Amino acid sequence: MDTSLIKIVGAGLAGCEAAWQLANKGFHVQLYEMRPIKKTAVHYTENFCELVCSNSFRSNDDRKNAVGQLKWELRSAHSLIMKTADKHSVPAGGALAIDRVKFSSEITKKIKAHPLIEIKHEEVTQLSTENELTIIATGPLTSNALAEKLKIITKSENLAFFDAIAPIVYKEDVDMNKAWFQSRYDKGENNFEKRAYLNCPMNNEEYDSFVKNLITSPKIEFKEWEKETPYFQACLPIEIMAERGHDTLRFGPMKPVGLRNPHDNNRRPYAVVQLRPDNTAQTLYNMVGFQTKMTHSSQVSIFQNIPGLENVKFARLGGIHRNTFINSPEVLRSDLSLKNSPQIHFAGQITGVEGYVESTAIGLLAALFIFEKITEKKCSPPPLSTALGSLHNYLLLQDNKSLFQPMNINFGLFPEPPPTDGKKLKKDDRKIAFTSRAKKAWNEWFSSKHNLI
Repeated sequence: MDTSLIKIVGAGLAGCEAAWQLANKGFHVQLYEMRPIKKTAVHYTENFCELVCSNSFRSNDDRKNAVGQLKWELRSAHSLIMKTADKHSVPAGGALAIDRVKFSSEITKKIKAHPLIEIKHEEVTQLSTENELTIIATGPLTSNALAEKLKIITKSENLAFFDAIAPIVYKEDVDMNKAWFQSRYDKGENNFEKRAYLNCPMNNEEYDSFVKNLITSPKIEFKEWEKETPYFQACLPIEIMAERGHDTLRFGPMKPVGLRNPHDNNRRPYAVVQLRPDNTAQTLYNMVGFQTKMTHSSQVSIFQNIPGLENVKFARLGGIHRNTFINSPEVLRSDLSLKNSPQIHFAGQITGVEGYVESTAIGLLAALFIFEKITEKKCSPPPLSTALGSLHNYLLLQDNKSLFQPMNINFGLFPEPPPTDGKKLKKDDRKIAFTSRAKKAWNEWFSSKHNLI
């Protein structure tokens, strides 16, 4: 097997993380990115690691939250993506949200400046099945030509689902006589974080009208080949959620708990639309949980009926795109390589993980496995009790292969912590038990891998 050059296809979060880790270990990497030669339906720039769905990396709590623990592990492993995300964070309460332009711009500059990373702006449509080490990290927007090639190589049909994008508005047009700043339950370590979210309240009648308009609004027409593609359940379009029951949104992205309206005697509203900063200057705000497949004209007319947003202008309207992934439990080895073509590895969302942090994590892990392969060391993934280890285990779990679907990191993937004094742990204590055990296991594993990552 030729180990003098490693080919990585896709300059998203997973591809850039893998390229950075391997190049820093002295390997020559060719990083292929088809943009701007061939554009996608959702990218706006030519930068690497452009965040197209949301600017949120989700919770930063590494004590009681699984994705917070995964971030902790990535930071410990000197992740380029996490270091850059932390540098360009914007206030988001207890979450990590990013100025997406500054983030992707810096990643692009660092990757292009690395002496061992060679950039190739071209679409990859053929894959060597002989001795060329390759990582496929093309993410949810794998080109049709490459997807067809992957169907042949994996000897199975790729699965696909729709992933929807939420609108972004200009803050200057928000009516602050109706809206207010507050993170749910005033979460955050400082005043900026406690006031990170912009809240637009609705009363009963306004909410009823809003739900009705969502359900009856004109939607984007799908092409024939798209109609049978299922949605990812954690990223449903808001109108699909509305169709599932009148109060579904009030118990989902529009839940009013933990919020008090200062314009209404600090009473809790009936429902709330939350927006979070999308850039450092906090001039742009993302409508949280408002992924949609409504037509653009419908979005403008319906969303401008939200109290406080009557006069807003949209920096970006919502959209929808297809997401492609492989049946990992069926086709991958433990080192994330194909069973029938072990020189071809996979990383990021195409493996069946969902989320920015998860994609980054699998990119880092793929780089580790490649390094172990080149140095003829045994493949040794992180322990199952760690966040990254549990995520890796999910991708390979044979019980999943007939019904495999994309997954975010969550405590349900971790092995259960033992009871204390024979008693089942309470909710918060259970979460802390998960993350405390994960940190201990990670530190022990990572100390033995310090020369690998």
